[in-house]
Amino acid sequence: MPVLTEDSPLTKLLKKNEAEQLARTKGLFSVADLFEFVPRRYVRPGQLTDLSALHVGEDVLVVAEVKTASTRPMRNRRGKMLTVVIGDDLGNELDVTFFSAYGHEGKLMPGVRGLFVGQIGAYGRRLQLTHPEYELFTDDDQGDAAVEWYRTHRVPVYSTTGKLNSLKLRKLVQQALDSVDRVREPVPEQVRVSRGLVDRAVALELVHRPAVDDKPSRGLDRLKYDEAFVLQTILAQRRKAAESELATPRHPRPGGLLAAFDERLPFELTEGQREIGAVLTHELALDRPMHRLLQGEVGSGKTVVALRAMLAAIDAGGQAALLAPTEVLAAQHHRSITAMLGDLAQGGMLGGAEHGTTVTLLTGSQNAATRRRSLLDAASGTAGIVVGTHALIQKHVQFADLALVVVDEQHRFGVEQRDALREKGIRPPHVLVMTATPIPRTVAMTVFGDMETSTLRELPRGRSPITTHVVDADRPGWVDRTWQRVAEEVARGHQAYVVCPRIGEVDDESGGLAGAAGTRDSSDEDAGWEAHWDDGDGGGDSDLGDGGDGATSGPAKELTGVYAMLSTLRSTPALEGLRIGVLHGRLDPEVKDATMQSFSAGEIDVLVATTVIEVGVDVPNASVMVVVDADRFGISQLHQLRGRVGRGAVPGLCLLMTQGAGERAAERLDQVAATTDGFELARVDLQLRREGDVLGARQSGRANSVRHLRLGRAEDEQIIADAREDAFALVAGDPELRAHPALAAAVAMRLDEEQAAWLERG
Repeated sequence: MPVLTEDSPLTKLLKKNEAEQLARTKGLFSVADLFEFVPRRYVRPGQLTDLSALHVGEDVLVVAEVKTASTRPMRNRRGKMLTVVIGDDLGNELDVTFFSAYGHEGKLMPGVRGLFVGQIGAYGRRLQLTHPEYELFTDDDQGDAAVEWYRTHRVPVYSTTGKLNSLKLRKLVQQALDSVDRVREPVPEQVRVSRGLVDRAVALELVHRPAVDDKPSRGLDRLKYDEAFVLQTILAQRRKAAESELATPRHPRPGGLLAAFDERLPFELTEGQREIGAVLTHELALDRPMHRLLQGEVGSGKTVVALRAMLAAIDAGGQAALLAPTEVLAAQHHRSITAMLGDLAQGGMLGGAEHGTTVTLLTGSQNAATRRRSLLDAASGTAGIVVGTHALIQKHVQFADLALVVVDEQHRFGVEQRDALREKGIRPPHVLVMTATPIPRTVAMTVFGDMETSTLRELPRGRSPITTHVVDADRPGWVDRTWQRVAEEVARGHQAYVVCPRIGEVDDESGGLAGAAGTRDSSDEDAGWEAHWDDGDGGGDSDLGDGGDGATSGPAKELTGVYAMLSTLRSTPALEGLRIGVLHGRLDPEVKDATMQSFSAGEIDVLVATTVIEVGVDVPNASVMVVVDADRFGISQLHQLRGRVGRGAVPGLCLLMTQGAGERAAERLDQVAATTDGFELARVDLQLRREGDVLGARQSGRANSVRHLRLGRAEDEQIIADAREDAFALVAGDPELRAHPALAAAVAMRLDEEQAAWLERG
């Protein structure tokens, strides 16, 4: 048996194809990954499984007793077929079939007990396992020592993958535990003792081969702490690295752009906006880079706060860059900032303000002449504010003196993208990250823990309430009434959104649509934390059967596309004569921009769109939104979407249309309808969804960065808080982890190459 380390690849234990399967399906590459792959549950060999609870198609590990065994000749080929009936103490039975009796008929005798692993099928009206893996608890088969082990231990049950069933995975883990020369101990002894944690080697034994009287939860608590401790160490190192950088202080200048802008504001800033504005002004004047997260409710006025910070940076002689995740949102930011500044955005132009600046837009789909002009404005310093998409990150984009980077909707960008923009400053620029998705405390500590956090909770004056109702699309009368309500709002002079989960084909709409065939940009629709669509548009079929909650119920229905909905609306009598437009990420940028401007100008009554309108789109006259197939969206995304209405003096109405939603999806919709408090919804969302969805591969660096922690559980939240306290204290005294090589190795394993490069540059 080879001697292994935790860094050894699984090819040292498995065949190459099996190791590749574990890497592909479970994210397991090394022995250390295998140790972190904890069982789903445990069974006691002395207790028989209740066979009445099994279902066709289910992968099972059952403990049962052989009741009968019989063989008969095969009809169409040589050899004998073995049929075994296994049972439980309640009289329930399960057939076990082998099409070749050789090697089995001498073992599977009436009265023996064992583990049987396989997928439940059916033959006639009886459930059966065909050619299952099995392991028997008999003296003759395994010897006294093996029987004693089964008598005194629980048997772990692992989630299966392909031919690597739970039985094989259990043996694989045990082989690794027996072969590893030394288990790595990343948590310093002082911390382990103060937190009452068991050694990691003990924890692995408790989790993977616990005795009958052991508590596997004690081992799992240790693995949870390790996970939190390593993540918090990474965040502490990032924070420490940022604090050691030198930034150019951007001191406020009296009588400049910011003062002129404040004088012209047509509304009064909220108390929260003023307080956070003061914090940003103070941090911009420091000689170390600001690194702050600004979160707030939909419509809480984050853009105004960010714009005031950008103007302060310009007053101090620098430039500001605003990075947006979509072209629609970048264009919306460019228009709204230009409109808010008025003549202050016409620096150097006839009629422009004396101390004015220029606001430039830079996106990947601009024509060559426009793009060249935007690049020149940024490089020369003519543009005080540069708004753009991922195009801002490209190497050939240069700034004269980049002072402040504002990142909108941070969860759409990875650390390396944010850092690429930071590198464009003469010195590291200040960074302000904005998100309209309220972030629960533990997620903030786990994902954004390298930043200081500010929160806007109050809404500006003039915001109107939003009422939300769930519409059962299986009731035709309810659907008819939905479109009547849309027509009524339009008749009152207002506008409406109809949101669909996918684009579909232009052929779905009988007449087609001018400009709809453009497909130069499909990056706009990115489902963020909610769902992972497969057509690049925020539309398509989800990888989960019921909106990502795992509650499938029969075949997934086809999702409604934009063009199919356009055809439906045009043939709906209640909407006859209304001006209906279409917006999605595959349209040519010019068409998208023109459509959005037409809607903003009131020239379109009903806008049929995908999630491209999810964030940043601000049309105060829009009063009603219908979300079609609403069960396919997550809580936070629905909250974001409905924030597009109720942005003016008119009350908002959001109608969540769903058909055949599963129980958990229906629960999500009811939660959204019950409250407009985004922070409460974020808490509920966290409890309903998997942590992988919350953190996301783009944010955490790897899809399985959180295996054990459940961020909605109070006990796990305390583990995160404890680990954060310990990790930040340790890094304060030893930023390079020179005295803690095992922890340094665990950190290196957790980071991918790009993130490691980020730390080296930091």
